[in-house]
Amino acid sequence: MIKKSGGHKMKKIISFFVFSCVVLYSAGSCFAQSNEPVRLAYVKWSTEIASTTLVKAVFQEKLNTECITVPMKADEMWEAVAKGEVDGMVAAWLPGTHGHYYKKYKDKVEDLGPHIDKTRIGLVVPKISVGRQTTGSGMIVEPYIKAESISDLKKYRKEFGGKIIGIDPEAGIMKKTRDAMKAYNLTGYRLVEGSESEMTDILARAIKKQQWVVVTGWEPHWKFGRWKLEFLDDPKNIYGGSEAIHTVVRKGLKEDRPEVYKVLDNFKWTVDEMEQLLVWISSDNGQFPYEKALRWMNYNEDRVESWIR
Repeated sequence: MIKKSGGHKMKKIISFFVFSCVVLYSAGSCFAQSNEPVRLAYVKWSTEIASTTLVKAVFQEKLNTECITVPMKADEMWEAVAKGEVDGMVAAWLPGTHGHYYKKYKDKVEDLGPHIDKTRIGLVVPKISVGRQTTGSGMIVEPYIKAESISDLKKYRKEFGGKIIGIDPEAGIMKKTRDAMKAYNLTGYRLVEGSESEMTDILARAIKKQQWVVVTGWEPHWKFGRWKLEFLDDPKNIYGGSEAIHTVVRKGLKEDRPEVYKVLDNFKWTVDEMEQLLVWISSDNGQFPYEKALRWMNYNEDRVESWIR
C-alpha cells in the first residue's frame, strides 16, 4: 500500500510539473527561454560604439536580459557572427564598405536590413579658412586646403606630406582607400594605419595649426558636428554612393531566442537621432557611453518602445 500510494503521488508531481512547464512555455518563460547573455560584436568606431551600447542598454534596462558587447576587428566580427560565437552585430556597413565580408559569409548569417540609412564614406578634408572666416565686407574667406577631389591629391602631395590618415587596417574603408590610391594613381602617398581616436586627434591638431590633412571619414560621425569638413569628390566612384548600417545576426537566432531576434529586427533610427547620441558620448571623450545611452533612451521613449513591443 505504501509503495502504491508513493507511486501515485509521484505521478501527480510529474503531471503537475509537466502542466506547469507547458503553461510557462506558452508565456515564454520555460526551458525554451535562454538565461545566457546576449552577445553582440562591434568595432571600436564611434557609430558602432553608440549603436551597440544603445542596444545593450535596451536589453538590460527594458528586457532585464544581460548583454555582453565584444570589441573586434571588422573581419573577426563577421566571422564571429557566421560561426555563431556571438548573436549578432549592428555594425555592418553595406553594400560597399563591408561588401567583401558579406559576400564571404552571406550564406552563414542573416541580414535583418538597415537600422540607419543615408550613411557615407570617403576621404575628408577640413574646409576652414586661415584666420577670420569672412572679410570685413562679409565675403567668405577661401579654405586653406585647396583640394576638392581625390584626383587633386596628386597635385598637392607635398602639402599633405604624402599621407592619408586612416584607422584600423581591417576596416572596410581602409580597403576602399587602398583601392582609391590605385585607381587615382596616388604614388608617393602612404595610408597611415591606426585607430579612430588617433585619426581624430591628428585631424584636431592639423586644424588647430591650420595644416593640410586628409583623413578617412564616414558619416554619421561627431567630427562633422565639431568642425567644418568636406568629402573629396570621387569621380571614379570607388567609395560608392550612399550606404546603410545593417543589423546582421547568426543563423538560428529567431528560433532559439525569438525575444532577442525581435528587438534586433525592430531596431531602426535616423541619422539625426544617432548624431545626438554621438555628440553626447564624445563630450567626455567617450568615457561613459552607457550613461549617455540611458540619457538617450529617456529622451526617446516612443522610439525605444517601438523596438520592444
